Amino acid sequence: MQNKLSIAVSTALLIMFSQQAVAVDWPTLQGLEGKKKEKAMKIWGFLEPEYARTDGTNLKAGPWKGQEAVFNQIAPDNDTSDTFDMRRARVGIRGQYDYNKINYFFLSEFGNNGITQKDGAQLTDASVTLNYIPGVHFRVGQFKTPQGNEAQKAIHTFDYNNFTNAANQLLLERFTDEDGSRAGFANGLNGPVGAFRDIGIQAFNTIKKGDREFTYAAMIGNGNGINRSDNDDNKDLYLLLSTEKLFGKGKGARREGFKTYGWYIDGKRTLDFANGVAGKKEFDRTRYGVGTTYRKGKYRAAAEYVKAEGMIFNGTDGGAVPGAIGSGGQVASFNYLTDNEADGYHLDIGYKVTPKLELDLRYDVLNRGTTGASAIEREFDTLTIGAQYFFSPKTRIIANYEFRDAEAPNLPASAVPNTILDNTDDKLTLQVLHVF
Repeated sequence: MQNKLSIAVSTALLIMFSQQAVAVDWPTLQGLEGKKKEKAMKIWGFLEPEYARTDGTNLKAGPWKGQEAVFNQIAPDNDTSDTFDMRRARVGIRGQYDYNKINYFFLSEFGNNGITQKDGAQLTDASVTLNYIPGVHFRVGQFKTPQGNEAQKAIHTFDYNNFTNAANQLLLERFTDEDGSRAGFANGLNGPVGAFRDIGIQAFNTIKKGDREFTYAAMIGNGNGINRSDNDDNKDLYLLLSTEKLFGKGKGARREGFKTYGWYIDGKRTLDFANGVAGKKEFDRTRYGVGTTYRKGKYRAAAEYVKAEGMIFNGTDGGAVPGAIGSGGQVASFNYLTDNEADGYHLDIGYKVTPKLELDLRYDVLNRGTTGASAIEREFDTLTIGAQYFFSPKTRIIANYEFRDAEAPNLPASAVPNTILDNTDDKLTLQVLHVF
């Protein structure tokens, strides 16, 4: 994988320096409708049918040896390694009233993914933005939180079919009632994934100075996912600062520019230990990062670093599918590192060979469990080769092939964790995306 890193880094640096890294003000784009002539109500949405497959290699060691490896199954059902699916199907309305003083945004999800897998169709966004005070906008409700570019950007503008390891494990939050330590208990999800969203209030604004924009966003939220109230009276704090040099071409999600940004999230999470025998406990959950995005002409590039402290998602027991029964009667469960650290980064580049065809390359790394006992540390790295073909501005096909590796870097190659992780399959995904 060292050769993969060298290729990705070298190519990214060549593009960035030869051109002088995708550049969008997401708080404004998602929270405001723009000019006064915007319609009072606009119906919109998108569809993402998908095909995904791996080799379906089973676990080679541990209590669940011979059974399906969760990392080689296709989420969210985790019951096949080769499937067609309706990955996302979202429909909503957005608009403005009172000469753009009031903006609203509403969106629901009907596809098959981590948002809907537990309880069916879900409301993903429902917010109102008030524009009555000069210099600041206030957005209230449920919406994407101010954080890193990969997590905050609209999913229908995404250049790949899957998130990086860092975004998937450190930022895309799963919610369970317990910590996963109770013997014989399947610690499953108690609702939809967080989907990079929260319920709360956000103050934000963008200040323009010539060809440069400065954006700030500050939010207070429940820190308990979507479609439910707070569960522990603690609130999450979200902060974002960015500056962007505009190049004067393009608009919306594909506006040309060079942006740098930093963000910070801090809150607490509450878990029930051993079904209440040990009582409920609170743990810190802190995330922060920096990044840059660039888009100009045929080129685009992005890079981001993410750091996590406190409570961190730690996968399933033995890499098994949640709920699977092991050789000794163990039940595979979701787990957490309740007080640890992790970090990750990605490098991403794209080049438009023709106006309709773009070639993409992304390399991402996650180091999980980097403090305390060295045996718990895991390293995940993925090189994704992709292509996008634009049939029209609103319809495209995205093809990705992921070369995936994982290991326990501080354990011998023959150790059980490495025997399990060494059989992480590569992954192919094909997706058609249509916005209406």
